[in-house]
Amino acid sequence: MQIRLNTSTMRLEELPLDVGYASEKVTLKDTKGATHVIGGQNGKTQLIITAPFIDDNFVSELNAIGDSLPSGGEHEHEVVASLVMAGDAHKDPELKRFQYLLDSEGEFADWYGVRLSGAPCEGELTKALFIISKDGALFYDEFAPDLHDAFNAETAIRKIYAAQECYTGKGCH
Repeated sequence: MQIRLNTSTMRLEELPLDVGYASEKVTLKDTKGATHVIGGQNGKTQLIITAPFIDDNFVSELNAIGDSLPSGGEHEHEVVASLVMAGDAHKDPELKRFQYLLDSEGEFADWYGVRLSGAPCEGELTKALFIISKDGALFYDEFAPDLHDAFNAETAIRKIYAAQECYTGKGCH
């Protein structure tokens, strides 16, 4: 898959994880060194966003997505939202609804196929959005073909609600 930034074209090192497949549990660290496990089955809907850089437009985009996440009622606290960056060269934007995690060992990049190859973002994670359902399956993904492109937030929020409703915890659904 080719990814653009201005006049540069990069590619993903690996094939991304396919929708419908079981996601992998990955252990990442926050800026204080505490470990967090994301992916896999944890009984909650998970929203995971990766990016190679953080700018003001991206922060605004993430805040808008965070403000649209389900809250209250039966959906309260069911969505775990994470922003994953490749390493500690980035500054935590301190978003309300997102935990900020670092993939310093590259484990997330390897399992989910989001590491960029080529200048200018060699080794960084591409701009991608993953929704993992309560049963741990990759329910939806979106990759920005240009790193400045915004996600389709309306579709992502609809998919989050759908992911919450599709798994009842009672076997086949």
